[in-house]
Amino acid sequence: MATTPTAAFSISLDCRLDNVPGTLGRLCSAIGSAGGNIGALDGFDVRGPELRRNLVVHCRDEAHQLRVVDAVHALDGVTLVDWWDRTFRMHEGGKIETTALCPVNDRDDLSMAYTPGVARVCMAIHEQPKLSHRYTIRKNTVAIVSNGTAVLGLGDIGPEAAMPVMEGKALLFKEFGGVDGFPVCINARTADEVVDLVQRIAPTFGGINLEDIAAPECFEIEERLKASLDIPVFHDDQHGTAVVTLAALWNSLKITGKKMEDLSVVIAGMGAAGVAIGKILINAGVGEIVGCDRIGAIFQGRDGMNPAKQWFAENTNPSRKEGTIAEVMRGTDVFIGVSGPDLITAAEVRSMAKDPIVFAMANPNPEIRPEAADGLAAVMATGRSDYPNQINNVLAFPGLFRGALDVNATDITENMKLAAAVAIAESVSDAELSPAFVVPSVFDHTVVARVAPAVSRAAEADGVTRPL
Repeated sequence: MATTPTAAFSISLDCRLDNVPGTLGRLCSAIGSAGGNIGALDGFDVRGPELRRNLVVHCRDEAHQLRVVDAVHALDGVTLVDWWDRTFRMHEGGKIETTALCPVNDRDDLSMAYTPGVARVCMAIHEQPKLSHRYTIRKNTVAIVSNGTAVLGLGDIGPEAAMPVMEGKALLFKEFGGVDGFPVCINARTADEVVDLVQRIAPTFGGINLEDIAAPECFEIEERLKASLDIPVFHDDQHGTAVVTLAALWNSLKITGKKMEDLSVVIAGMGAAGVAIGKILINAGVGEIVGCDRIGAIFQGRDGMNPAKQWFAENTNPSRKEGTIAEVMRGTDVFIGVSGPDLITAAEVRSMAKDPIVFAMANPNPEIRPEAADGLAAVMATGRSDYPNQINNVLAFPGLFRGALDVNATDITENMKLAAAVAIAESVSDAELSPAFVVPSVFDHTVVARVAPAVSRAAEADGVTRPL
């Protein structure tokens, strides 16, 4: 099945056209015949017998980009002056920068911002270290830490290759939560190495967002850092995904009329996200949960399990269901995928209970595409931005950290995560709720305005705030 053209593979075409009727139409037709989807047309720049035009074309992949370019090259009366991949162009030089918050226009400014005045602030913090959360960037800065061992759907690609993702995370922190996130991609493989490095850099930051670290090391790393640091530590691949998944499930139940305690759920993928989703669903009161990895269903006594999977086996699947994903999906209410592309088929969705809920969240390509499941699922969601119901961590982590930093939280508790999930779910009104809209848009800036105060209140209720 052909994938849908997307902005992720969009190109810009800088074209010079003969200024005669029909030339632009032939150009657009050629792009359409090649399967490109025109996303934008810039204004004309007429220069006598010629005109200049820039077009944005969405493509399916890099090979498709070249087919579109070749189709334009083949046209009479059209000269392709230049073309570029818009995604790569966006990343040139990185996506973030630091800016100054105070002026340095004269000697007075310099004497306060730097020497000699800065010494007064240094000594105040030396005498009361907690003041670093008031008088330094710690008040609003989060380290986005990754070793690049489990990036998106790309796997172990290393810290350098992970940087564009971490920069993107920092961009989203700032854009949606007003939080200054800084990417820290580290050359560290073992849990000991990651923990040691993060502990050493922690005095610079008000929180730690762990990202794209492979399981099972990610579980140990988060647990050890939460125990040793007095600032919030949050593994977004685990808990951000789980929070938004729970929010989407709550709203999906309103549509299907099913109850949390009656649900039978299959989770495909027993990495960081899958285990965390299972834990939050257990706390939410889901009736039955069966996790699956490459071998099949997770159950007590099965071979080939790490400590995280062993915990999952001990706390889920009470009837000890065995078999492949296809086998355990039969008759279930909910499929949640955090694994890999094209894992399930339409036939397997048909085998589920009436009005099934399908969250196929693997990125960049889901376990089943919405086109393949069209008309079969009562609610269909993915992790992609080009389909309805995007279950995206950006709905959670900016508001979670905004709320935690606002009250100088020392931890992110289960109640804070639950508060975030409730706030996200309630961001979709009853009037807006539909099978194609169970989670708010990632561009809805009001979500953070709901999540942050809810998280702050939960932190205060749990007694994990630091008075300054």
